[in-house]
Amino acid sequence: MDQLIPDYLADLLDGVRDNNEGELPTYIPILAEANPDWLGVTLCTMDGNLHSAGDDDVEFTIQSVSKPFAYALALQTLGLDAVSEVVGMEPSGEAFNAMSLEEEGNRPDNPMINAGAITVNQIINGTGSTVEDRVEVIREFFSRLAGRELEVDEVAVEGEMAGADRNLSLAHMLRSFDVIADEAHDAVLSYTRQCSIKVTIKDLAVMAATLANGGVQPVTGERLLDEEVCHQSLAVMASCGMYDAAGRWMARVGIPAKSGVSGAVIGMLPGQLGAATLSPRIDVNGNSARGVKIFEALSKDMGMHLMSTENRAGSQAVRSITHNGEETIVKVQGLVNFTGAESILRVLSEYDFEDGRVVLDVSNLIESNKMGRRMIKEAMRRLRDEGHDIAVIDPDSELKHRLMDDGEQIPLKK
Repeated sequence: MDQLIPDYLADLLDGVRDNNEGELPTYIPILAEANPDWLGVTLCTMDGNLHSAGDDDVEFTIQSVSKPFAYALALQTLGLDAVSEVVGMEPSGEAFNAMSLEEEGNRPDNPMINAGAITVNQIINGTGSTVEDRVEVIREFFSRLAGRELEVDEVAVEGEMAGADRNLSLAHMLRSFDVIADEAHDAVLSYTRQCSIKVTIKDLAVMAATLANGGVQPVTGERLLDEEVCHQSLAVMASCGMYDAAGRWMARVGIPAKSGVSGAVIGMLPGQLGAATLSPRIDVNGNSARGVKIFEALSKDMGMHLMSTENRAGSQAVRSITHNGEETIVKVQGLVNFTGAESILRVLSEYDFEDGRVVLDVSNLIESNKMGRRMIKEAMRRLRDEGHDIAVIDPDSELKHRLMDDGEQIPLKK
C-alpha cells in the first residue's frame, strides 16, 4: 500500500526516460560532469509526507533554484518596500543572464534573473556584510527550510568562479548604477556560493512545500516565513520563474515554479504540496527538458493547474473507520483529489485490518477527480491482493464503474 504513489511516480519517470532532448551545460565544470541519466521526482504534502521515485538522494548544487528562497529571506528580514527599491517583479522578456535593467529606476526586472538574484543576495544580512557572514545566513536559512544541515560545494564554487565573466559583467553594471555596494568580485562570489549549496530533490520538495504551506516547514512544523512573504514569492515565480518559457509553463502546467541549470525544477501547489524533479539535460530556455515533461504530466493527472475549476479541498478525507461483524467500514468524505486520496491511502496503509471484508463507503463524497479515483481504486485492489475481501458503498457511482487497473470491478456491498 505504501508504494502506490511511488509506483505512480516511477511510471511517470519511465514515460520520459527515453527523452534525450537538451544538453548538459558546459560553462560550469561540475555541471558538465553530471550524469545525464539522473532522473527523479519527489512530492511533499502539507503534513510532511514525502513520496519519491528515481534518483531522489543524489546531491547537486542548487543553482538558480536558490533564487525564490533567497528572495523570500530578503522579504522576511527587510520587507517588501525595501526589497522593491532594488529589484522589480515584472517578466524581463530576455535571457536569464541578459545585461539589462528597467528603463526607469535602473532596477533589475525581477529576482529570478541573474541581475536580480545578485542584487537580492547583496541585501541579505545588510549591505555591509562580509561574503562569509552573508552566505552563512543564507546557508543556515536554506538548512532550516530543508530540515537538515546543507553544505556549500567548494569545488563547484572554484570551477564556477573561473568562468564567471558574465556574472562579473552584471555585477559591474549593477555597481555602476549604485544598485549594489560590494566589489563586483565579492558580489559574484557571494551569489556563486549561494548557488553552490548542495541539495537533493527531497530537500527541494520540502523547501517548496514550505512556501506552499504559508511559511510553515511541513516536516519540523517550524514557521520560517510570514504568509505574505510566501504569497509574494509564489506570485513572482508564477510570472518569472521559468525564464522565457514562463508563459507556456503557466498555460500547460499552471503552478509557480523555478528551474536551475543543474537540472532541477521545483513547483508548488499552494495549500497542497511541493514538488521537485531532477534531470540534468537543459533545453534552449535553460529548463530541464525531462523535468518540464514530468510536471506537465503531474499537472494533467492531478488537476494541479491553478486555473482549474476543481475544488481545492481534500484534507480529513477519512471520516471514520468502524466495525460491523466481520466487516471493517471506511467512510470517506469531501473532495477526493490527489491530496484527499493521499490522505486516504495513508490511513489505509497504517490501519491494521483484521480478517474479513473491507468496505469503502464513498456515499459522502462531494466530488472526485480522475487521479483521486484512480488512487482509491488502486488502494482497494492492493487490499484485495493482500488477501482481504473488498466492497464499496457507492450509491451515486462516484468511482465511475468501479474498474481497477487490472480490469476487475470492485463489488458493491449488498
